[in-house]
Amino acid sequence: MGVIKKVALKKAASKKIALKKVVAKKSREKTIASHSAKVRIEVLKEIEDLKEKLRARRIHGNEEKRKIARDMLERYTGHEIKDFQKQIILTNFHYYVERFNALLPDSHYTQGSAFKASSSAKAQVTIIEFGVGSAMAALIGELLAVVEPKAVLFLGLAGGVHPSLEVGDFVLPIASIRGEGVTQHFLPEQVPALPTFKVQKFVSQILVEHGLEYRTGTIHSTDYRFWEFDDRFKLNLLEQRVLAVEMETAALFVSCFVSKVNIGALLLISDHPLKRGGIKTKASAKAVFRKFTDIHIELGIEAMADIAERGEAIRHYQW
Repeated sequence: MGVIKKVALKKAASKKIALKKVVAKKSREKTIASHSAKVRIEVLKEIEDLKEKLRARRIHGNEEKRKIARDMLERYTGHEIKDFQKQIILTNFHYYVERFNALLPDSHYTQGSAFKASSSAKAQVTIIEFGVGSAMAALIGELLAVVEPKAVLFLGLAGGVHPSLEVGDFVLPIASIRGEGVTQHFLPEQVPALPTFKVQKFVSQILVEHGLEYRTGTIHSTDYRFWEFDDRFKLNLLEQRVLAVEMETAALFVSCFVSKVNIGALLLISDHPLKRGGIKTKASAKAVFRKFTDIHIELGIEAMADIAERGEAIRHYQW
């Protein structure tokens, strides 16, 4: 066999081997692509199944739970669903309800088995006194889903942590550290507790219109009472750089978020526990209520009533 023929045969064999490799590679790629597509379909199905399970845990995605929640809200407040307005104020203190009734003559007041509520059809606002603590806050946050409110505003009291804060100052929290135990049942711990930005922005506009100063920043929500005597806890507050500390805001933000309820908070600094003699007492609490809480509830009513009237126009936001 000649040299030229041997070279030609060798080249032909090499091409044949190369062709087999290409075919084999394409076959592997096709197999991998097919497997990847199958895996992707399985993953997407798992995601959809997980979403469905999450929806089933929420009032807006579970008709049976919605029915029970509606019954519970009516029983706990004494209100029928038709009595609730689409703008809702939440409070821990009965004085706020009394002041609401005094300011709004058409108010319809009821006392249920656990909460107190009052509604003004004229102002289009309802106020609910739901108790104290993160567990009750999370409960009312979920129950409000059956009302499908346009906006909810929590008027709470908080202890100042930042040294620049004084009793009577207003705080519009942009986030709350989840230092309590209830929100873990709603969202993973790494998810922040945030208010609805539109509500906070609207309330800030009301404060500006009245020429009132306010602070924005992060607060700490805890279910730990008498933390004022725990030095480690106090050091943790300082390391977190929070403005204030209270008990309900994180639970409200989280439970309302998962329940598709728009919520904001306007907090009033009622004491300064980290300062000497700054822990709230019966006497100092009376002084705070006498001097500051009237403007607090009045701002809340105005904000919620105005959202009903001009919420769509403010800052060009659509509700």
